[in-house]
Formats: sequence, structure tokens, C-alpha cells
Amino acid sequence: MQLLGKLLGNHSVNLARALDRTSQRSSMLTRNLSNVNVPGYKREDMDFGIALDGEKGKPGDRLKELQRRSGINEGGSGAIRIDGNSVDLETEVMSITEMQVRYQLLAEMTSRHFSGIKNVIREGR
Repeated sequence: MQLLGKLLGNHSVNLARALDRTSQRSSMLTRNLSNVNVPGYKREDMDFGIALDGEKGKPGDRLKELQRRSGINEGGSGAIRIDGNSVDLETEVMSITEMQVRYQLLAEMTSRHFSGIKNVIREGR
């Protein structure tokens, strides 16, 4: 990643990290959805903003503390059903849709960024 940052600038690295985090969260949400009927399953999630703050060079301990306090990756609000499963179908579908839109937006931004770089290389501007 450091070489990419030196060649293409920090914007490219930030876009790559954002795409990676979006993909990770989408995987978590999909896993939650697939376990919606598993008794005792605890919902996993990550706060995208906190994850990106951690990527910007803030200490990892701060990120872990924020996650611990907010219940992220530990079922969030806890069990909401009698069987101990904390997955809410509507919440998961809505979150997955949000992540898809976010990923599409980031992919479009990345495409435009590299198109701009390509134009600079071709045109010499």
C-alpha cells in the first residue's frame, strides 16, 4: 500500500481502504443474514466511521475501546428474540442495501480517480 500511495497519491490509498472496509462490513452483514434462524447467534457489525478513523493512523487501542463500549462485533443491542438470536431481518437487509450503495459510490469514485490519472498520462496535462 505504501508504494501505491507514493505512486498515485493518498487519495488512491484512502479509496482502497474504504472499499476494503465496505467489503468487510458487507461480509459481516451477509453472515448475519445467513444465521438469522440460528438459536443463540449474536449479530456482528462494525461502525464504518470508527473503522476508517482507525485507518487514519489513530491508535488501535482507541478503536478497540470504542468497539467495546458500543457493543460492536458483540451482538450490538443483545438478544432480541427468545431463542437468543440478536439478528433482525429488516435491519440486516437495510444495512446490506446501504453497503451496496456505498460500495457502488466508492467504485465510481475510484473509477473517476483513475480515469483522471489516465487522462493526465495520455494528455500530459
